[in-house]
Amino acid sequence: MVLFFQNNAVKYKSKILGLLLIISFNLSAQEEIKNPEIETPTICPPKTLFDLFKKKDDALVVKPTKNNFFLLIPAIGSQPATGFFFGAVAQYTFKGEEEKDKYSIANIGITYTVKNQWLVNIKNNILLKNNKIFLSGDYRLYLFSQPNYGLGTDIIPPRRDRPPGFSVDSLAQAMDYNYLKFHQTVSFEVKENYYIGGGINIDWYSRIQDEQLDVANGKYTYHYNYSQKYGFDNSEYFLNGVSLNLVHDSRDNQVNASKGWFANINYRFNPVLFNNQDYSNVLFAEYRHFIPVSHKNPHYILAIWTYGQFVTRGKVPYLNLPAIGWDQRSRSGEGYTQGLFRGNGLVYLSTEFRFPITCNQLLSGTVFTNFVTASNSDNDLKLFKSIQPAAGVGLRILIDKASKTNLILDYAWGNNSKGFYLNAGETF
Repeated sequence: MVLFFQNNAVKYKSKILGLLLIISFNLSAQEEIKNPEIETPTICPPKTLFDLFKKKDDALVVKPTKNNFFLLIPAIGSQPATGFFFGAVAQYTFKGEEEKDKYSIANIGITYTVKNQWLVNIKNNILLKNNKIFLSGDYRLYLFSQPNYGLGTDIIPPRRDRPPGFSVDSLAQAMDYNYLKFHQTVSFEVKENYYIGGGINIDWYSRIQDEQLDVANGKYTYHYNYSQKYGFDNSEYFLNGVSLNLVHDSRDNQVNASKGWFANINYRFNPVLFNNQDYSNVLFAEYRHFIPVSHKNPHYILAIWTYGQFVTRGKVPYLNLPAIGWDQRSRSGEGYTQGLFRGNGLVYLSTEFRFPITCNQLLSGTVFTNFVTASNSDNDLKLFKSIQPAAGVGLRILIDKASKTNLILDYAWGNNSKGFYLNAGETF
């Protein structure tokens, strides 16, 4: 997440979504009436944001398509966990020379905040050897702070049960900590589009400080109570293990897919290697599907993303519990602040309708919804008993033709919450 602004209000959502849908369908109808027998990409060559600044003479020169693309964008914004922040995100997209080779992505982001926090993120989703080897990694080094809000999705009560003046911020309990993460999987193709492999998972939380914790005066926090109940040190803990990985990937382009589906099942085994650990198993299952909905224009796409993460055995430390916004690319839960919903199990569903705005693919848009549910075994809250929804609209600006990389701007409304996001590459 590059930009995020959090506050409390939800209004005009249905009007904006409806208006954007009407505009997009009208634009499409006009294009199809003019050229009913020809697909939009044929009559309108793609144009990127950078093409707008080229000289007319340069536009007449046909250059060979590159198999790589480097992007550097600034990161500027504000959110409750960090205050004002600034930095940069660099992304490298590339593919092999063979026709069937698919694009790979590697990126790094470095951010500094007014709270003297440093956030370093390194991600990779790389295909090697003509798509025979699939690498997926998530490395982070955070000198960080983030509020905790308790467990389960029922922390935000139904509107009829809310006290006057209720806000999500009233639930927040400030916390500072350092976080080192190293997750890397390697999977090998055993059949076309099917992969089997394994990975290493290391999570280390240190210098944890609950700012509102005052044991001497009986003031406790969600994190402290959980750590005491399950025997974890509330100032430092590790969770280290190995995982089994099963993957299917038939997407035509993992940067911006227009068809195909992706599935990933990752089962993690966390043995006891240090003091203050408990043996545990964690299951992560993910599914993405991209469905073209128009025969005449392939840029109308219904996209679906769902995943679940569950502690299936033992107990994990509080900050390792499944939480919204902590997926590999930190893209889930638009409309809600990262870490707002956390639990022993979590299920997330997002749907997007993607559509062209201009014939040359420079501008496109999306309308989307998402839903999240998290359980809490301490108060017997089951999954799906409490579900929190969100919805939003987005604008896409094409910045690379070959990989179909877009600069994306999304605005989302959640329950008593909303947010604005700027990123490179699709949300999923």
